[in-house]
Amino acid sequence: MEFLPKQSSLHILQERAVDGDIGYIRYGKEVTMAKVPDFLLHHDGDSVAVANDDLQPGTLEGLSVKEQTKHTAVLNHAIPLGHKFALKDHAEGEAIIKYGIKVGIASQPIKKGDYVHTHNMRSYRWEASRA
Repeated sequence: MEFLPKQSSLHILQERAVDGDIGYIRYGKEVTMAKVPDFLLHHDGDSVAVANDDLQPGTLEGLSVKEQTKHTAVLNHAIPLGHKFALKDHAEGEAIIKYGIKVGIASQPIKKGDYVHTHNMRSYRWEASRA
């Protein structure tokens, strides 16, 4: 059974129920799976992932979009849909990697499983900015 993310993350065209499982039509090919991943990361080397739904603390299952690798994470905080959380510990000043590239810098220490947002990171694009 293939484990695929929901909605537009992989250009999924249509969603429908198939005998209680979730069915997707992706690039014209139907794929059936038992569970939608809780989170996505774009590349296996990313240091943050994105919530695929409103998530609560605890152990969750996710997927890397590019490599289709399954991942497990333990959340320390509630994470809103579309927001980031840390897949590893980050020291203050350490790069935050998403899409396989540096997208931010930790403005304070961030623990694995913590919510990552403007309160603890600043954009790499504006490296001189202060969070």
